[in-house]
Amino acid sequence: MNIAYLQKVTLQDFPNTIACIAFLSGCSFRCGMCYNAAILDANFKEVEEEDFFKFLESRKNRLEGVVVSGGEPLMHEEIFPFLQKIRDKGFKIKIDTNGSFPERLKEAIDVGLVDYVAMDIKASKENYDKVAGVKVDLKKIEESMRILHKSGIEYEFRTTLCPIIENGK
Repeated sequence: MNIAYLQKVTLQDFPNTIACIAFLSGCSFRCGMCYNAAILDANFKEVEEEDFFKFLESRKNRLEGVVVSGGEPLMHEEIFPFLQKIRDKGFKIKIDTNGSFPERLKEAIDVGLVDYVAMDIKASKENYDKVAGVKVDLKKIEESMRILHKSGIEYEFRTTLCPIIENGK
């Protein structure tokens, strides 16, 4: 897994959970306001997976969870073994996603590899492509929203207000 960087502790990104954040490189979107634009290339890696798991082992009695963010974590073929390793170490898992991989989101939920999901809603339907910087299949975004509504796990939808784009300028 290409881990771009590791935030060793967060008290706000995983509700009611002391966690760290593993930022995975690569994303299916190219949002102009992305705060992680430096890691959009899926080959970007600064943290070795082995070092990440050594870190988790050393924090077993301090951290409760891991936020898996990006980029877009669900775009990676190896996401499920990665999540399973985190789960096997006894940590809760939160995924930050853009919703463009509903099948993988559903599978992660169905097999019990995720406890909480934060999904970014990028814009109104009319402006989604403009904000995301790519052609977006809105049916996939809507399916991810339905999956979360029916899942029984905790989730949140969030957005970054981009008034210039939303006002058509």
